[in-house]
Amino acid sequence: MKYHAFGRTPFTVSDIGFGAWQIGGAWGDVTEADGRSALNAALDGGMTFIDTADVYGDGRSEKIIADVLKSRGGERPMVATKAGRRLNPHVADGYTRENLEGFIDRSRQNLNVDALDLVQLHCPPTDVFYRPEVFAALDAFKQAGKIKDYGVSVATVEEGLKAIEYPGVVSIQIIYNIFRQRPADLFFKEARRKNVAVIVRVPLASGLLSGKITRDTSFASDDHRNFNRHGEAFDVGETFAGVPFEVGLEAVEEVRKLVPAGATMAAFALRWILTSEAVTVVIPGARNAEQARANAAASDLAPLSADVMTAAREVYDGLIAAYVHQRW
Repeated sequence: MKYHAFGRTPFTVSDIGFGAWQIGGAWGDVTEADGRSALNAALDGGMTFIDTADVYGDGRSEKIIADVLKSRGGERPMVATKAGRRLNPHVADGYTRENLEGFIDRSRQNLNVDALDLVQLHCPPTDVFYRPEVFAALDAFKQAGKIKDYGVSVATVEEGLKAIEYPGVVSIQIIYNIFRQRPADLFFKEARRKNVAVIVRVPLASGLLSGKITRDTSFASDDHRNFNRHGEAFDVGETFAGVPFEVGLEAVEEVRKLVPAGATMAAFALRWILTSEAVTVVIPGARNAEQARANAAASDLAPLSADVMTAAREVYDGLIAAYVHQRW
């Protein structure tokens, strides 16, 4: 595992972190015991960054994290959570100082901390990025000691570029993987220029890039890969990275040809992401300890050659880009 600074903050984080959506909900039946086991395995594997949200299992994910960290003791990893998606309806006018403070206080309680290490606006409506008062409220919460820093989880490159115009934004969480390559065109350059940390989510395209999903794979009724394939519940880009399922399966077979002997496709896909120097931490999820250990091991995979990187781009350009490149 490799470690480096988290942007302009005092934190040092592992290049592979733990995405805690799966231990909260919307991924089928993941028991609390499996969630705890996965998190412990991730921490044992050297991960020092955990990403969660207040809506992952309506607080279940945050509470599991708090319990595991309390039982382990010792030096705490950096824990990032998100706020905003508890709004119903989820509209820009809901991003008031009062509402945000309520979400932050609830997460502080769930995570059993006085101050959140990092709170991220959770893919807010685009109009929020044009409301300086929202970011002024976050500045006030930081000054009051309720949060140490703040960032934004964004849906699009354009939102990421707008968010980092605010000087208080220390991090951006964005989708980036072999099937979603646009952030590398401009956004990564700007993030590096401003020393903004980049958190990469959906690194395996909801499991497609694990190479284990087939046309016959079935998903539970409460798994977003079943109920959100066309964006029925939230942005379709969060499910299979927005790539039509059949198209994704075709592209996976081309990617499979690039995986080095002895490596899994999932490890290869994570190593591909870490090739970019702009990426601070990538946050694959894990349903159990075995998956968490495999994710941690990907950090030690040998760097990919220029030829392999070019070939991966050709797969993207030939099969995927038409569906996703200008949309996100």
